[in-house]
Amino acid sequence: MLQEMGSHAMDIYDFLLSGIDPRMTMYPLMQTPVAMSAILLCYLFFVLYLGPRVMANRKPLQLKEAMITYNFALVALSIFIVHEFLMSGWLSTYTWQCDPVDTSDSPEATRMVRVAWLFWFSKIIELMDTIFFVLRKKDGQITFLHIFHHSFMPWTWWWGVAYAPGGMGSFHAMINCSVHIVMYFYYGLSAAGPRFQKFLWWKKYMTAIQLVQFVLVSLHATQYYFMDTCDYQFPMVIHLIWVYGTFFFVLFSNFWIQAYVKGKRLPKQDLKRSLNGGHAHTNGKHSENGTSNGHAISKKSDSSQNENGSSILSKMKKA
Repeated sequence: MLQEMGSHAMDIYDFLLSGIDPRMTMYPLMQTPVAMSAILLCYLFFVLYLGPRVMANRKPLQLKEAMITYNFALVALSIFIVHEFLMSGWLSTYTWQCDPVDTSDSPEATRMVRVAWLFWFSKIIELMDTIFFVLRKKDGQITFLHIFHHSFMPWTWWWGVAYAPGGMGSFHAMINCSVHIVMYFYYGLSAAGPRFQKFLWWKKYMTAIQLVQFVLVSLHATQYYFMDTCDYQFPMVIHLIWVYGTFFFVLFSNFWIQAYVKGKRLPKQDLKRSLNGGHAHTNGKHSENGTSNGHAISKKSDSSQNENGSSILSKMKKA
């Protein structure tokens, strides 16, 4: 019985591999889904278990230079990917409606295959987003939405790229990279330090840009359901894109409401205290530098000890 089930499982696996575009197998990690799945599992293991345990008794790492380089490198990569998508069909032969995958070996078709793979591989690079959060002990940033987007999405994108490198299904990839140009530019400025904070007044509009992305992607996919005929070869890709676009629109809309309508990501009491000249704390820590309350007594506090110099009173103040 088990042997028969195993045999059927292998038949299904071989059948799935047989559908991979042969042009795509030339690229790293595209021969089988095994290596890609192993990378994503290691990512989940690190960010959910190993990383937090390793950093539990350590101070947050200061990775300013690495983060600036990383973010602006992704800006450059995203610009290149968008350019390649446009030059591979979206500004030449594509109609922006029902566009099938070009399975030929023409220069334009092979260029589309290359940028489709590069788009997927950029998602592997972006796993560093979460790793930076773990090493810097920014646990509040590691949400379900973040983990899901950085793990499950690259896994499904691998299949989409492997089967359908191009055509109308690549519209969402081009739009996604367009949004990432803006997003990683923002992150790069944010990592550069306080002197650039005055240029980051448009933070909340980042979520609005992402919401527009999901609307565009879903609307483009919706065309398929109103066409009399469409020779796009992989309808399942369109179905998944529509589901993902709608699903993420709901999730990000909820984030928008919680963050900017209900203000749950803005501690008003702490903000008021900070504006009044006090020390703003979050969960027992300074919101900016993560210094614990036990060490937040500064030189000013030390100089305000009682005139009698009582060591007991000093210790009480420090506590």
